[in-house]
Amino acid sequence: MTKAKLQLCLLHCLYPKQISKLIEENRSMKVMILAAGRGERMRPLTDTCPKPLLTVGNLPLIGHHLKRLYLAGFRDVVINHAWLGHMIEAKLGNGQDYGVNIAYSAENSGGLETAGGIATALPLLGDKPFLVVNGDVLTDIDFSKAFAIAQTMQQSQDQAYLWLVDNPAHHPQGDFGLTPAGRVTESQPAQSFTFSGVGVYQPALFNQIAPHTRAKLAPLLRTAIASGQVRGEHHQGLWLDVGTIERLEQANQILEQHLL
Repeated sequence: MTKAKLQLCLLHCLYPKQISKLIEENRSMKVMILAAGRGERMRPLTDTCPKPLLTVGNLPLIGHHLKRLYLAGFRDVVINHAWLGHMIEAKLGNGQDYGVNIAYSAENSGGLETAGGIATALPLLGDKPFLVVNGDVLTDIDFSKAFAIAQTMQQSQDQAYLWLVDNPAHHPQGDFGLTPAGRVTESQPAQSFTFSGVGVYQPALFNQIAPHTRAKLAPLLRTAIASGQVRGEHHQGLWLDVGTIERLEQANQILEQHLL
């Protein structure tokens, strides 16, 4: 039995009612982990290992997401992959070690960018709002909040809900602004935030993108923002873009200090 599976079994023993309630209430919502990136800035490590499988603490980077998604109540996970994708499937299998069911959306070796990857995976994600998580971030964002957000989105015209974070040193200009009422706006120099790579989306946001075509997410978001259809929140907890070897070392230091 893997360490991850042992931890999940222990949680079931300690909190059987809470875990069962989460499963029952949130069974239908899907989550997609984006894992198709080449990881150019992390070469040579990613020449022989896909970035989501690089070790952080005692688990592959993507394993931390799977563990926390399970604890949040998610059971159905979609993972897209491109570079060395067969290694991701071989390592994670059907997800049973993490208590989840994994379906894979394979892309060509060059990948499809974020929106293209999501559009291609829509048949696996269903017709209701779904959560998307970048596979190369380390964060303590509360994924369980996505269930209530999705329910609210189905009763409104909103197309997306984004978690925004303080601008890191490598991205000081930020991406978007945020009003006190929780509306995401075009970035304001004095109050800009960086998109965390975690969001809830309506499937309709991707309807105009043909499957298996390359498409970026930012233009879709900016169009929806201009129409007032994107809400969000400022996450002030842990968030790290594990995009370089230096930040991979930082992620391991965070785990050593038990901050996640």
